[in-house]
Amino acid sequence: MHRPSRRHVMAATALVAATAAAVAMTTAAGASDTVQQAQHAIKGGKAKNVILLIGDGMGDSEITLARDYVVGAGGRLNMDGFPLTGAYTTYAVHADGTPDYVTDSAASGSGWATGRKTVNGRISKTPDTDKAVPTILELAQRGGYATGSVTTAELTDATPAVLAAHATDRSCQGPGDMAKCPTDTLAKGGPGSIAEQSVNHKVDVLFGGGKQRFDQKVTEGRYKGLTVTEQARKLGYQVVTDGAGLKGVKAGKPVLGLFASGNVPTEWTGRPAAVGGTAPQRCVPSNPNRPSSTPSLADSATKAIQLLEAKQKHAKKGFFLQIEGASIDKQDHAADPCGQIGETAAFDRAVKVARDYAAKHPDTLVVTTADHGHTSQIVPLEATPPGLSSTLVTNEGQQLKVNYSTNTPGQSQEHTGTQVRIAAQGPQAYRVLGITNQTDLFTTIRRALGLK
Repeated sequence: MHRPSRRHVMAATALVAATAAAVAMTTAAGASDTVQQAQHAIKGGKAKNVILLIGDGMGDSEITLARDYVVGAGGRLNMDGFPLTGAYTTYAVHADGTPDYVTDSAASGSGWATGRKTVNGRISKTPDTDKAVPTILELAQRGGYATGSVTTAELTDATPAVLAAHATDRSCQGPGDMAKCPTDTLAKGGPGSIAEQSVNHKVDVLFGGGKQRFDQKVTEGRYKGLTVTEQARKLGYQVVTDGAGLKGVKAGKPVLGLFASGNVPTEWTGRPAAVGGTAPQRCVPSNPNRPSSTPSLADSATKAIQLLEAKQKHAKKGFFLQIEGASIDKQDHAADPCGQIGETAAFDRAVKVARDYAAKHPDTLVVTTADHGHTSQIVPLEATPPGLSSTLVTNEGQQLKVNYSTNTPGQSQEHTGTQVRIAAQGPQAYRVLGITNQTDLFTTIRRALGLK
C-alpha cells in the first residue's frame, strides 16, 4: 500500500487541527463530522469508486462570483465543504517540452487523463511524436471498473474526449470533422473520430450534448454508411435523448444520452457584459432555449452513479466517473455573467450529489477541480474597466461588478494561466494538499483505484 509522504502527512495533520478549530463554534456533531472526514482523507488506502468533478474554466474568481451571487459573501457552496483543499498548476507544453503557460481544455484534460503534458489542442497523445497515451478511463476499464462520463458540453468536446479518445486535434469530433487528423482516420488505419472512439470504448455511461456529431455517417470500416448513433446501438448501447428516456434506461447495458444537438443549453440567462458596463441586473434562473425535458447536470450525475453502481453490484471493484460542468467556461468566453453563474450553481448541485453518495460510501474518492482559470474578475463598483463589464444585484441585495478584459470587445475572452483549486475527500485525498501539478491527479486516481 502506498503510504503518505511525511510532507503530506504533516500538512494534512495541520489541516485537520485547523479544521477542528474552525468548526469549534458550530455544533459538536457538525464539528465531529468535519474532522472525521479530514482524518479519513489522510489515511490513504484504496478506493472502490472515484468521482472526478471538473468545472471547466472554474478558477477562484468564477467560484467566488457564484458564491457571492447565490449564497452570499459569507455563505458556502457545496464545493467549499471538502475537508482537504490545495491548488495545482495547469500549463501545457510545446512540442519540444518547453512550457506553454496558458493551456486549453484539450491539453489540460490530457494532463490528468494520462499523467503527461501535451500541446494545446491535442487529445491524450504525446506532444512530440503524436502517439496515443493510455488514459485513466482505459486503465480503469482494464482493471475491471465500470466507467462513465457526464458533461454539459458535446460528448466529443475536449474534456470528455480526453478519457475515451486519442486525436491529433480536438476538432476531429465526428467522422465528417477529420480534416486536422489525417492519420487518425479509419482509412489510414487510425481509430476514427472522437465520437466513434467513445462508443467503441464501450464506456458504460455517456451523457451530454453533441447529437450532431453522432448523427454523422461513418465513412470507412465495419460501420461504413451508418451514423455513429447507429454504430452505438450495434455495440449494445441504449440511446436516449431527454429526461424521460433517461429515467427509463436499464442497468446492465451501456447508455448513450444525447440531450442536445450541440452543447446543452445553459440554465440561466441575462444580459452579457458590455463596454462601459450594464445597468444593475438580476439574473433570470431559466432559459427559453432550454427544453423542459433536458436533464440537469445533477440529474445526469445521479443516474450515472445509479447505473454504474448497479453494474458493479456483485463485483469487488466499483467505478470511475467524470462529471463536467462545461459551460462555466463557455459563458466566460462569451462574457455572460448570468449564464456563467447559473452553470457554476448547476455544477455545484452535481458536487452535492457526489458528496452525498460518498457520505454513504466512504470508500469513494471525490475530487473537484478545474481544468484552467478564466477571465471574470470581481472589481470595485467605481472601477471603469477598459473592456466588458456588468453590474449584478446579488441575492443579498447588493451590487457586484464583474469585469471581462482578457481580449478586446467582440472577441472571445481568454483562459488564464493561473493555478486553480483542487479539493477532495476519501481515500488518497491527502494527495491534493499543497501546490501540485495537473498531471499528479492522474497518479492520485490511479493509486486510489490500484491500477497498474
